[in-house]
Amino acid sequence: MPTIRFEGNDYFCAEDETLLDSLERHGVMLPSSCKSGACQTCLTRALEGVPPVAAQKGVKDTLAAQGYFLACMCKPVEDMEIGLASVSPKYATQVLAKDQLNESVVRLRLELPTDFSYRAGQFINVIRASDDLTRSYSLASIPGDDFLELHVKRVPEGRMSTWLFDEVAVGDALNYFGPSGDSFYLADKPERPLLLAGAGTGLAPLYGILRDALACGHSGPVHIFHASLATAGLYLMDELRALADGHDNVHYTPCVLHGEAPAGGMQGNIVDIPAKELGSLRGYGVYLCGDPPIVNALRQKIFMAGASMKDIHSDPFVFAPA
Repeated sequence: MPTIRFEGNDYFCAEDETLLDSLERHGVMLPSSCKSGACQTCLTRALEGVPPVAAQKGVKDTLAAQGYFLACMCKPVEDMEIGLASVSPKYATQVLAKDQLNESVVRLRLELPTDFSYRAGQFINVIRASDDLTRSYSLASIPGDDFLELHVKRVPEGRMSTWLFDEVAVGDALNYFGPSGDSFYLADKPERPLLLAGAGTGLAPLYGILRDALACGHSGPVHIFHASLATAGLYLMDELRALADGHDNVHYTPCVLHGEAPAGGMQGNIVDIPAKELGSLRGYGVYLCGDPPIVNALRQKIFMAGASMKDIHSDPFVFAPA
């Protein structure tokens, strides 16, 4: 059994056990969230020993070369000494406002720490102080706002979402670290067309990216498609329509899979709609957010419609096990 040395202590890792699970079994809690390699909250660094190739899948080449790997995907094959990745300090903030956007989505606005900087579309990792439970939430705010905005979907049996939905109140303290993520607007090609597509609370980062692009003077057409199973699951429709009405280059399309679509919207599968409506997507900058099956299917369809893979930025929301 490989030995894992962490902060001066040795722990044995059982056969076919991930490093993250091994340390948790020994009572050592590393930062983690999805446990499937998507959110990269558990990014860890090998100080001695070599992590397996599978543990570095999806890690940026510049980080992998420095020994960084994902603890949730690492099944050690040799002794290793590890250290935590260099992450931002933990921030303590306060809930400024809380309101429901629809039956299953609540909006939280948090106090903006003076020393916190981020890019619209990135995410933060919220920590529940009572047990260090950590979950990732995308930012719907932009750097020009004087608050941080999160859109939280109630997940069945979700420990964090249930707590944020039912217990956290205005005035409560909330801890987080971040920001993380590389799905954000770049102002180097203000004339290029943009496609923003997502479902559910995948709207949160898209809403931030859209407003950030406009704040930066983006002049090319911007098409935003937001989907839900039915009209009741959509939200921020008035705000998005106002942005479209106020900017000739912004085009907003609400989409529903079932039932009648709202005014100006479409009925059908969000996976098929953007390419069908826009035709060739060659030259587009693309941002996709939401549940992994939808994001992955959209990525394939949009690539087949002509978009370059390097121009497709995605943020799949992977839920942690109940």
